[in-house]
Amino acid sequence: MSIISIIKTVLAAMRANKARTFLTVLGMVIGIASVIVVFSAGEGINSLILGQIESFGGSDMIETEVKVPSAKKGTAAEVQSGTALTMGAQITTLTLDDMEDINKLPNIKKSYAGMIGQEQISYGNELRKGFLFGVSTDFIDIDKSEIDYGRFFSETEDKSLAQVAVLGSKMKEKLFGDSDPVGRSIKIHKKKFTVIGVLNERGAVMTLDFDDFVYIPIRTLQKRLMGIDHVTFMMHQAENKDLIGETQEEIRYILRQNHNLPQPEGATSWMGAPKDDFRVVSMTESMEIMGTVTDAITLLLLAIVAISLIVGGVGIINIMYVVVTERTAEIGLRKAVGATYSDIMLQFLIEAVLITVAGGIAGVIFGAAISYLISVGASSYGLDWRFSIPPKALIISLSFSAFFGILFGVYPARRAARLNPIEALQARE
Repeated sequence: MSIISIIKTVLAAMRANKARTFLTVLGMVIGIASVIVVFSAGEGINSLILGQIESFGGSDMIETEVKVPSAKKGTAAEVQSGTALTMGAQITTLTLDDMEDINKLPNIKKSYAGMIGQEQISYGNELRKGFLFGVSTDFIDIDKSEIDYGRFFSETEDKSLAQVAVLGSKMKEKLFGDSDPVGRSIKIHKKKFTVIGVLNERGAVMTLDFDDFVYIPIRTLQKRLMGIDHVTFMMHQAENKDLIGETQEEIRYILRQNHNLPQPEGATSWMGAPKDDFRVVSMTESMEIMGTVTDAITLLLLAIVAISLIVGGVGIINIMYVVVTERTAEIGLRKAVGATYSDIMLQFLIEAVLITVAGGIAGVIFGAAISYLISVGASSYGLDWRFSIPPKALIISLSFSAFFGILFGVYPARRAARLNPIEALQARE
């Protein structure tokens, strides 16, 4: 019996039992759609996070941030970052003097230091609890923020502790509406600050909305508002991207000298030595680390999705088993008129594969539609979520569907092919 004849027989049997075929296909559709959604969401999350990291600077950037030192390498405290310090200990050893020493390195073009605080901000009857972002002058040259109108503060204003401020676009709208704020005074912690500029809209980065910040000179924030000498992080722009690795080691050497820390023997990772109270990491390393994290999350979700695929496969074997039972007489008749073991085996195996492949194709379409809706929803919330379905998702999905069709179709097919034709014909009676 030819393959074409067998396929026609299979399609006729599937059309004769539309409801059963649909329910069998549905199990695979759900499983395959889940695979597509997981891969697409993984790509979306990865592009979102990498985009957020890139917004701090390009591949020529190096970040230095405070880190809780640890006596034991690899402990949770060792990898705790400056952003987590609000939960516990505060590291106060990173200073502007450190940045000045780092700026003397031949491969460092510019740097800026940063510190975030929170205070009451008011203008007239408008009173807001807002974030203050204290930064040094080179922030506007290194960061991707741009002046909309007015100007950024100068190095002279920073060193003289000038009470000047640059507003993010949202903070400007909250305090001044459509009015021009340049030249007007706002109050921060009961101190008058003159507004000298407004930044272009930038959007949220990670969990921080930079449009809702008030930018003031770092020394003004330290001395006049917070009464501190330290900073939380520094961003350095390298002259030569190819020398970033060596420059990172030079920065670590300088900071260990300044902080009276031991110089470890041999190379260290981006986390540094256990006793370091700082961490030096390039933007490229940050992107690689986050890429590894999102890949791990995707694999974890795929392991969970595999359960639904197995459930769909079990559904197929159950349905095919029922099909064999219902068509026992038909099988006996076909064998009586000359159908061979391989003919019957092939018929039921092709039926199982067709069902799973049809479910796979429908699942890909359904999963793509869901993934697109997720990207639209994320974009509506202002997230840079890119809709994409990697080719490996299509390959894995369709391969899975064909694999499960063969795997879960073999047993029912063998059972049908092994039926005794005489006993099978007696089932008609």
